[in-house]
Amino acid sequence: MGRAFEFRKARKFKRWGQMAKTFTRIGKEISLAVKEGGPNPESNARLRAAIQNAKGANMPKANVENAIKKASSKDTASMDEVTYEGYGPFGIAVFLETVTDNPTRTVANVRSIFKKAEGSLGTNGSLEFLFERKANFTIKSEGVDLEDLELNLIDFGLEELEGDDEEVLIVTDFADFGSMQKGLEELGYEIVSAEKVRNPLTTVELNEEQAEIIEKMIERFEDDDDVVNVFTNMA
Repeated sequence: MGRAFEFRKARKFKRWGQMAKTFTRIGKEISLAVKEGGPNPESNARLRAAIQNAKGANMPKANVENAIKKASSKDTASMDEVTYEGYGPFGIAVFLETVTDNPTRTVANVRSIFKKAEGSLGTNGSLEFLFERKANFTIKSEGVDLEDLELNLIDFGLEELEGDDEEVLIVTDFADFGSMQKGLEELGYEIVSAEKVRNPLTTVELNEEQAEIIEKMIERFEDDDDVVNVFTNMA
């Protein structure tokens, strides 16, 4: 899993380098969490996870508080979580997660990006079988013994873990997201980030030139304010 771990870190820091867009996306996650479970993070696990991600991305505390306050207002526009699936060039499957207050706008933008990349937007559910849903947590690695951590987290659904000098990646099944979050909190580990991901069951190998074309398509998707996550089966 070492190569995948480094790849995830590289993409995360690249994404977090675009702070304004990152804060917008985290703000949407906070809004969804508040609408779903209320503005109190102590009783709203999803909101706690969003706040943890905000801290990990160095989002100012004032921004977080404003996002919670805004989401609590009855005048705030309703936000929906919508997924889209399609194929990019070279048969690469693409799964998009979006949060939007205007699905008509979002699907038009998504379709346009696929078209410009010479790909195609598919129907919902057409590619979901190509991915498995997992949950990734990262914690600071300072003072953490990986063997002890593994033993402590088995009962909370741990599947894999890997660490370096900065952080530890913890992987669990999507269904165990809440259990793992609760376990890490109870054991006193500081969660740097918590995310739900879709990992490809099989991957497609591309040459360097082809991979660059796919990366450019991914960047165009990520530049859209409604898109929060892009998953592909590119190796």
